[in-house]
Amino acid sequence: MYEDFTTQDRWTGETLHCVWKGTVVAIATRHADATDIRFAVNGRPLWIAMPNTAWVEQKRRNGKVITDYLAAQAAGRYLKHAIASGYDNGREMYTMTVDEVLEHAAAVVKEAGRTDFLPSLPVINDDAHPGELDFKLPGEPATVASEI
Repeated sequence: MYEDFTTQDRWTGETLHCVWKGTVVAIATRHADATDIRFAVNGRPLWIAMPNTAWVEQKRRNGKVITDYLAAQAAGRYLKHAIASGYDNGREMYTMTVDEVLEHAAAVVKEAGRTDFLPSLPVINDDAHPGELDFKLPGEPATVASEI
């Protein structure tokens, strides 16, 4: 769905390839009450900041939770719409509102049918080889953690 997609920039007509790269709770990394979703857009890093209060509001409104998979998909959908509408202007970080998070999360679930139909993360296919990926999974040999 929105973990690996292409879209056209409204202003330049350039085709942009967007790939989910990671999810980070920003409380520790930048002292923000947000969860940051990282994408690579034609190789350029781009972050979508989602306020953590959206998780609380989602639970309060309908008793459902926003999973990691759903957060990544909602952020990807937001990014795709930002690029297609011309809102993307080359910034490295975009901040969603609580209402935007809930709106995009609901739209993703509606498109998928159910949350368990969402694609798994990280984005790996049968043709991918670990050496070609720009990250290492925890516990793999030669990671920083295993060298300590």
